Parts: sequence; structure tokens; C-alpha cells
Amino acid sequence: MYHKKWLLVLLFLLLVGWLAGCQPTTAIAEPATNFPADIATDWFDLQLKLIQETPGFTPPVVARALGYSAVALYEAVVPGMPENHSLVGQLNGLEALPQAEPGQRYDWPTVANSALATSLRQLYPTATPENLAAVDALEAQYARQRQAETGEEVFNRSAEYGTAVAEAIFAWSKDDGGHEGYTRNFPEGYTPLQGAGLWLPTPPNFQAALQPYWGQNRPFVVNPDVECLPPQPTAYSEQPDSQFYAEGMEVYTAVQNLTPEQEQIALFWADNPGETFTPPGHSIAIASQVLRQEKASLALATETYARVGIAVTDSFISCWNTKYIYNLVRPITYIQAVINPTWNKPEITDPVVTPPFPEYTSGHSVQSGATAVVLTAVFGENYSFNDNTHERRGLPARTFDSFAAFAEEAAMSRLYGGIHYRPAIEAGLAQGECIGQQVNALVWRK
Repeated sequence: MYHKKWLLVLLFLLLVGWLAGCQPTTAIAEPATNFPADIATDWFDLQLKLIQETPGFTPPVVARALGYSAVALYEAVVPGMPENHSLVGQLNGLEALPQAEPGQRYDWPTVANSALATSLRQLYPTATPENLAAVDALEAQYARQRQAETGEEVFNRSAEYGTAVAEAIFAWSKDDGGHEGYTRNFPEGYTPLQGAGLWLPTPPNFQAALQPYWGQNRPFVVNPDVECLPPQPTAYSEQPDSQFYAEGMEVYTAVQNLTPEQEQIALFWADNPGETFTPPGHSIAIASQVLRQEKASLALATETYARVGIAVTDSFISCWNTKYIYNLVRPITYIQAVINPTWNKPEITDPVVTPPFPEYTSGHSVQSGATAVVLTAVFGENYSFNDNTHERRGLPARTFDSFAAFAEEAAMSRLYGGIHYRPAIEAGLAQGECIGQQVNALVWRK
């Protein structure tokens, strides 16, 4: 009897151990910190290509697409980031999302691959057939790799989850006011205000106002009507002894006397739509370069892209809200009307085209200031990096010893290019820094 009793105990313990071994591992058994950032950086590289080659993707529209794709990535992968919080309940109107199944194993690169592929198809439905095929090809490339490593069951569960989160994020995006904004950059029913000092279409194309209602879109975080408000611009005047005249004269004098270095700065930060992936795309490109320099994990890339994506999205909403409140005249209009009627910018600055919307505040300044603040929060104040964004276009890399330094240069480039007065630059930087601080104030980490 004694031996039979211990034999039963032994059999019971073996059964318990076997059953425990049959239980699925937890969802974070292999956290996102254990995987490299390659899958995220590759997808954002492809998104930059889509931005440049898809009609209608003007800077505000681009910022929005980057924001929603980055949030979709973050929310899909955050269950595999045990040190991070979801943004559900923190972003405006984001109240619920599909949840990872407790106790089930997920492969976070597969989740990221599926979420970003789904997001890009939804956000860029008018991309060229070649670029839509590139989306399919990149998804398939990573799917083959991950399925071979994880097995069919985990792969399918992970892919389905990533798709479900991306679809839910896209559904949430559709009522923010910017859905399919690429189809209505220049709404026919909008009539610019008339009067002294107010914006008029500018040479050489004299385009209508771009996205005049964009400032009314739902932001992720910042309420543009009450938060991060810039001061009023300088009072308009044509009197030679006025402050406004001095600001116009500063632009005129600076552009007429650019140094070679200032010329390079103006061209490097032009970021024209169609020719490049625009200013918010440039901010994402900087983030990608830093992530590669850091040999970052998937978790770090996921948070970094989310911070930058939210920052640039809210920057363009806040900036556009400001622009169409004040409707301030552009320097080229003022200079030709008041200072020198025959003036045109020197040929070297021709690529820096005055964009078709009011002057105050500077969009480059706002979005660069916000990007610098969120990247500083992640990587530190004195972070040195080379920005080689435009090397393929023949523009040499520029070197910075901090993110604040890049933002300041990007902002000043608009004065050198002859398209902004100094107050729009300085107030724009401050507006962007405030937005970045609001993004950083979200509860990202536990």
C-alpha cells in the first residue's frame, strides 16, 4: 500500500507537469524589445516612397497618414511592450480596440508587419499599382520570414491581430475631418478673406488656398483653440518706420544676400510636395536614421514613430488653425507691393516655392519644433546625428548636435527661402515645442 500510494502521487505530479506544459505561453513571453527595428523602419521607408509618388499627399495630409499608421503600429505592438501603456483613453475619441488574447503567444514582428501593411493599403488607396504591389511584396517578404520562425498557429494569430487593430484605428480615423483629404486639397467653395495685409495667392502658380478647413480636424491630443496658442502676428503696416515693414525688409535683404551656407540650408529644407516626402516625412526620415544609428529594438521604434506621428499630425492641425485665423500676407506679396515691385527671389531659391496658404505661423517651424521635443524625450538633449535625407537628390548630409538644432535650422530655412517673416518662425517653434510637450505628457511608460 505504501508503494502504491507514492506511485499515485508521482503519477499525479507528472500529470500536473504535463498539463502545465500544454498551457500556452503568455502574450509577452518574447517581448518586442527582443526584436530589431528593421520591420518598422522598412515599412516607414516604403511609406515615404508612397508619400512622394501618390497624388494629393500635401503636408497636412501626409502628417495625418503618418500619425494614424504610427498609432496603429503602437497599439498593435504595445501588448508586447510590458513597460509601456496603451494610448486607448488618452487620444481623442479612441475608446476601445481589439485585445490580444490573454495567455496566447504572439509574434510581435508579425503583428507589426500585418498592422502596417493594412494601414498603408487603407491610407494610400490611390497609390500607383506599382507601389501597391510594393506593399504586398514587403508584407509577403516578412510574412515568409516570420512564419518560418514561429510556426503557422502563432503566425496566423499574430497576423490576424495586427490586421484587426489597424482596421479599428482606420475606422476611428474616418470621422476626424481629414478622411480622404487627398481628394480635396483645394475646396472650390472657399473664398479667401479680402483686405489689407491678408493672404493672396502667390506667384508663380497663384494656387487657391490649400486645406483651409484642416485646422478644424480632430487632433490626437492638442486642442488648437485653447492650447499652444501663438501670440498675434505683428500688426500689418506699409509705413517704412513700422515693425511689419522691418520684418518684410529683413526677408528681402536676407534673400538678396544669402551666403552659400544659407543657400544650402534653404534648399535642404525645402521639402516640396511631389519632389520629396514633405516636411512631416522629413521628420520621420530623421527618426528612422536615429533608430538605425541606435540599432534600436522594435519596441523603441514603435514608441518613437508613435510620438513623432502624433506630434506632426497635431502640429499641422494647430498650425493650420492659426494660419486661417490670421490669414497673413506672404513676404513675396508684401515686398512686391510695398518694397520693390519688380522683385523676384534669386534663381538659387527657385526650388523654395511659396506654398499656397497664409503665412503665420510657419508649418516647418511648428512640426520641426514638435518633432525635436519628442525625439529629445526619447534619445536625450545632446544627441548628435547626421541627416542624410536628401543625399540621393544631391544635397549633402547636414550634421546636428541636438534635435533642437535641427528644428532651429529647419525653421530659419524658411526666412532664407523668402517665404516667412521671423515672427512666424519664432512663434512657430514655440508652438511646436508646446505641442511636443503635450505629446510627451501622455502616459507612455509604466
